[in-house]
Amino acid sequence: MYQDLLPIGSVVVLQGGKRKLMITGRILSNDKMEEIFDYCGCIYPIGMTSSDELFFFNREDIDQLFFIGFQDVEELSFKEEVLSELGELTIKDGKIVPVEE
Repeated sequence: MYQDLLPIGSVVVLQGGKRKLMITGRILSNDKMEEIFDYCGCIYPIGMTSSDELFFFNREDIDQLFFIGFQDVEELSFKEEVLSELGELTIKDGKIVPVEE
């Protein structure tokens, strides 16, 4: 489910967006919402100047991919060992946890 996520550092434009975003995080939630997002990112090339400037989005929100972030052995292992094993997730007590069957 998550193994096809883009690596950190990838640069995208969202549907209806005009500015490029650089992916800075994967599989996270916004403190203001009880929702899990595939990504968060900051405006490219400015970068993150405060946590209020993070944008939360999902892979279906991406319109254009400009750059695929750095992928080395650690990233590929992380994708294979961690991301490929994640099933359905939920938020419980403010933390992202697997859905209990």
